[in-house]
Amino acid sequence: MRFDNLDQWLAWQATLHPKEIDLGLERISTVWDRLATSALNSRVISVAGTNGKGSSVAYLEAILRAAGYRVGCYTSPHLVRYNERIVIDGRQASDEQICQAFERIDQARGDIELTYFEFGTLAALQLFREAELDVVVLEVGLGGRLDAVNIVDPDVALITTVDIDHTHWLGDTREQIGREKAGIMRPGRPVVFGGRDIPKSVREHADSLGARLLVAGEDYQWRRQETGWEWLHPEHPRHSLPLPAMRGEVQLQNAAAVLMVLECLRQELPLDQRAVRFGLQEAALAGRFQVAGQDPLLIFDVAHNAEAAGTLSTNLGDIFCHGTSRAVFSMLDDKEIAQVVRIMRKRFDEWYLFPLQVTRAAPLERLQAALLAEGVEEGRIHCHDSAEHAYQAALQAATPEDRVVVFGSFYSVGDLLPQV
Repeated sequence: MRFDNLDQWLAWQATLHPKEIDLGLERISTVWDRLATSALNSRVISVAGTNGKGSSVAYLEAILRAAGYRVGCYTSPHLVRYNERIVIDGRQASDEQICQAFERIDQARGDIELTYFEFGTLAALQLFREAELDVVVLEVGLGGRLDAVNIVDPDVALITTVDIDHTHWLGDTREQIGREKAGIMRPGRPVVFGGRDIPKSVREHADSLGARLLVAGEDYQWRRQETGWEWLHPEHPRHSLPLPAMRGEVQLQNAAAVLMVLECLRQELPLDQRAVRFGLQEAALAGRFQVAGQDPLLIFDVAHNAEAAGTLSTNLGDIFCHGTSRAVFSMLDDKEIAQVVRIMRKRFDEWYLFPLQVTRAAPLERLQAALLAEGVEEGRIHCHDSAEHAYQAALQAATPEDRVVVFGSFYSVGDLLPQV
């Protein structure tokens, strides 16, 4: 074996390809063909979208496992451990399993240069095939059309939302981005769109392929009730559902789209109401409006684009803060920092800034300039050299009536959440 442990494999993979992100399916398809001695004999659900992918995968996994199905989930990025990305029947893949998969990929690739994400995708697919699962849920890493997971044909595709993000790779309009995400559709197979505002490009691509497009607000509805909610469908509605355990009104949108996906598979994967109810209450996902402590209130959220910031702002507005609201904040340099700050500016009294420890990190000067441009007083902006120092400064300044919110990136939440 080339390396003895997972950390060594991952460090090497990060340097193997000259680009961190290199969209395209030719390289990974060639290696997968060399590896795939048998088919991935499972129902496949692919999940794309700007926001809500992780939550949707969590609902799918929880509901399907509650019904007794064996489920594999591939997600990215991870918060703390790489193993979070590959979950087989409720358990994270072990270091040994992943290293063995990496070794087989390394042997099969020859001189083909694979990215870090492509290595992980191939490892997940190998392990899922060997586990003989009933269902495989694949989260798209970036876009859809040229993302590594798109080498597998889904039985049902889910596009959660389309908004502005990853403009360097996907385009700078919702129509362009929608066209890229629509690339996970397949002819004659269903695709669910979970957002309220579907781009024209998504409809056009579905029409051109002959894919069966099911749209929120048109083909299914949901309605909140006093103690729960109901999912409305012309043939098989579901009533008296419990509110999802994950917080925020947007979670009803995510859960409703998931129920539509599962409705498309009702013949192959029948579900009773008990499994749906249990899954909604059990589904959990770290770093999504996660309340991690009280006195002061500690909230962790990976919101890193304008759409997610809007959801976070709404959720914060639903919780009254008696004291000072403190943001522990950083972002990647290729994100829409000014838009996120504009959305979140009035939610916080004090800002604790720091640079992320990655190559794409936004410099402190840019973060500070964005806040100043939105009218935040210079004395309310506190700059630190690390996430740890910013977080500790916010905690030391906080009283029990305050709240401290860590947001802006998966990296910052992943670094700080384990300390709680």
